Amino acid sequence: MTLQTLLFFLVVLPVMFFGLLIALVVNLADPSGDSFHRMAAWWGRFCARLMGIDVEVTGETLYDHERNYLIVSNHAGMADIPLILGMIPLNMRFVAKEELGKIPVFGWAIKQAGYVLIKRGQNREALKSLFKAVEVLKSGRSVHIFPEGTRSENGDLGPFKRGAFIIAEKAGVPVLPVTIIGSNRLTPKKSLKISKATVRLIIGKPIDTSGKTAQEIQEYAFETISRGLDKYGRAA
Repeated sequence: MTLQTLLFFLVVLPVMFFGLLIALVVNLADPSGDSFHRMAAWWGRFCARLMGIDVEVTGETLYDHERNYLIVSNHAGMADIPLILGMIPLNMRFVAKEELGKIPVFGWAIKQAGYVLIKRGQNREALKSLFKAVEVLKSGRSVHIFPEGTRSENGDLGPFKRGAFIIAEKAGVPVLPVTIIGSNRLTPKKSLKISKATVRLIIGKPIDTSGKTAQEIQEYAFETISRGLDKYGRAA
């Protein structure tokens, strides 16, 4: 068992649990979820420092930190969410699978904070829950979604699902593509072992969605993230 694995179970998980208890109260005082996000962003940076994760961010000047975006990224490892929360200074909410909302304390907190919980599949209920993300974007917050729908086992980019880009088309906000490299080496899929590694977040130029169909937006985003993996992944 690695030192990082011990720290995760002995420090990160307890801090997260007690933080979520505090968040339940904070969410009552601030139902907008903005205070919860600030706590979550701090937790993301805390996790990176404690676990000895070196994070390199590229492209910070390419986007406006004061506006909102639909953020899409590849899903390379378990650390992706805390790293995105901590390293990208946008007031964001995540799209997560509905099952996470049923976890005691954790699920209650993220639902209170306005995270979007979606049903899997292509039925009407799945689309209805997905469109809740449009409401969040129209409220001025950013929304993050993993368009692959699941974590990659080896860091390779999987096919994108259309739902994320229907959200972008309906909300009329730019898409911010983010390429994540190296987080699959921190936490291999189907393993509890955590190792030390360097993670790179490559933020691409925002994609203007005006006049574009969901399919066109999807193709632009896939091409940008794929190009980032090709260019920076080889260097890593």
